[in-house]
Amino acid sequence: MSLIKNIYVVLPLLSLFLAMGCQINENSYIEWNVYKGDPTSSSYSQLNQINRENVNNLEVAWVYNSGDQRPAGSQANPIIVNGVVYLTTPGIKVAALDAKYGELLWIFDPFEGKNPVSVNRGVTYWEENEDKRIFFTADSYLYALDAETGSLVTTFGNEGSVDLREGLERDPALLSVGATSPGIVFENLLILGSSVGEGFNASPGHIRAFNTKTGEIEWMFHTIPHPGEEGAETWGEQAWQVAGAANNWSGMSLDVEREIVYVPTGSSAPDFYTPGTRGPGKHSYANSILALDANTGEYVWHYQVVHHDLWDYDLPAPPNLVTIEQNGREIDALAQVTKHGFVFVLDRETGEPIFPIEERAVPQSNIDGEESWPTQPFPVKPEPFVRQHISEDDLTNISPEAREFALQRYRELNYKGLFTPVGERETLFFPGTRGGALWGGASFDPETAMLYINANEYGNTFRLTKVSEPSIDIDNSLARGQNIYRVNCASCHSQPGGPEPTQFPSMVNVKERFSKSQIMEIMETGQGGKMPAFPYLSEEEKEAIVEYLFNVDEIEPVEASNEQGTEVDSSFTYTVDFAYRSFLDEEGYPATKPPWGTLNAIDLNTGELVWKVPLGEYSELTEREIPVTGTPNMGGSLVTAGGLVFIGATADEKFRAFDKNTGEILWEYQLPAVGYAVPSTYEIDGEQYVIIAATGGTRAGNSESDAFIAFSLPEQ
Repeated sequence: MSLIKNIYVVLPLLSLFLAMGCQINENSYIEWNVYKGDPTSSSYSQLNQINRENVNNLEVAWVYNSGDQRPAGSQANPIIVNGVVYLTTPGIKVAALDAKYGELLWIFDPFEGKNPVSVNRGVTYWEENEDKRIFFTADSYLYALDAETGSLVTTFGNEGSVDLREGLERDPALLSVGATSPGIVFENLLILGSSVGEGFNASPGHIRAFNTKTGEIEWMFHTIPHPGEEGAETWGEQAWQVAGAANNWSGMSLDVEREIVYVPTGSSAPDFYTPGTRGPGKHSYANSILALDANTGEYVWHYQVVHHDLWDYDLPAPPNLVTIEQNGREIDALAQVTKHGFVFVLDRETGEPIFPIEERAVPQSNIDGEESWPTQPFPVKPEPFVRQHISEDDLTNISPEAREFALQRYRELNYKGLFTPVGERETLFFPGTRGGALWGGASFDPETAMLYINANEYGNTFRLTKVSEPSIDIDNSLARGQNIYRVNCASCHSQPGGPEPTQFPSMVNVKERFSKSQIMEIMETGQGGKMPAFPYLSEEEKEAIVEYLFNVDEIEPVEASNEQGTEVDSSFTYTVDFAYRSFLDEEGYPATKPPWGTLNAIDLNTGELVWKVPLGEYSELTEREIPVTGTPNMGGSLVTAGGLVFIGATADEKFRAFDKNTGEILWEYQLPAVGYAVPSTYEIDGEQYVIIAATGGTRAGNSESDAFIAFSLPEQ
């Protein structure tokens, strides 16, 4: 009881600091009023009422059903402020709930009943005196809402919203820009990244700070440097005008005392191929951890974790700001997890590595005009938390049939280990673009300096195809539509008649599922978390794509050879003929030996992996007496002072609590759909709650739901 009393002494003081317009100390770890818990992105809580001894007694405290389930689900990490839970629903509505009972207080629908676009991971809270606001993004807009009523703050931007396509120094009408992760507040600034396309004509991913009162852009950092700016020499001459992305889609972390914001960036666009857009060079600020002055956006330092990215190895999550101990000295550092299974541990002030990082030679591209970078950085410690190279010995062993199928596929593929560039022959990436750590990131325990990472271990295959530049002068309208489709669409959806995609919808028989007008609307507005709009395509070009899809049977299908399909002329480019095709056995399981999904604990003081356990279970394989394999997982973890790591994320749609010292499962609950999100925890009226979005997601699990579920211990 003394702990509860102490908390109730501290909470009013924290509320007072907020009312004065001050930042919460980044190490308070009591409230959960920022995405991933606090500005350091710790995903840690000091609350310990729920602990190892009683977690098996957890029960459902309340359920909020939003009424708008959709395949993309909700990836929201709810925040809790002054007894109110703020979250975003599968339909990208903002809901405010009573934190004790889950009752709806208000809801805001930016689409006003129209089909929602994209996905969303949560909201940002700001207050100054009596002015309390919720910021969130939907489609191409940043909204400011009154936190108490849910109504638009009409003095912000244009009657309550800001168009994110504006202010990027390119024609807004040709841009597709949104934001899936919430920004971070520093004083009266909302610092925000963006979600943009990954193909040709993608929008630039510059970092911007918006005035929290007016919506005006206060500063902008060019992640694709302009002429005369430092780093411009690492790009092609025209990259600042034609290259896209190098964006922060995954969120960011803030050192309040140093007034530095840490921004992880993704690859520049288009993915997998650079001539004609990105050009030669390292491409500074892409695939990097950027340290910027939070007041001005001025450069402090950066560290690039992938040079000249040809693998879509975006930095997938905010770095954890950590304090570790080495040789009796405390070091303020950050830990950045990656898709390819590394943890980069860097000094927060200088960007210097805490553990050695080696530049090692990697395979080189044989694609015309491509100048891949000869080396890549490899941290010596911590050791990789996923396998980074596979041989025939590493292929699946769950059955003789699965192994034989995997062997045949493996021998067909171009594969030379980590950083194999994609070629005209189908190429294996392992870990793939859905491997390693993803957007849920890691949780960090400041008491023990332990980092907890959920990870995936399964590959993807890709192939580049040389195609003639789409031209309106091509006489054959279907051939022109095919060319435009292949450059702009095939990298995700594959070419009809070619290999089937496994992580995006197939376009085979699309006319049986959609009308022409529906496809036109999707191209104009975008759909789901990874489908951007295509504003740069003319009406004629979009119509040509539709006519091609509806009459594809009249064109000879594209097979594995590049000699088939539309003839390649002297004006050509390369495009990914299919992408995000998972490396699977004939039953649809990963074609490598288990585990396929894991939870890992790394001691950041020493850089040592302390434990690794499978995360998730295929019950049908367990029934075949196959040891637990783990499953693909999307989401993140929460670690608490009660000795627990909570995580959903798994394809078996369960919510689990692990012993943070050993990795033992102490509790699990069957959700209505996968908890494709980072859970949160909070206390109200002396009772601790844990909440997770259990709404499903298109890349993990099978079910859809609209449920947000809060758990607590039984009343005493």
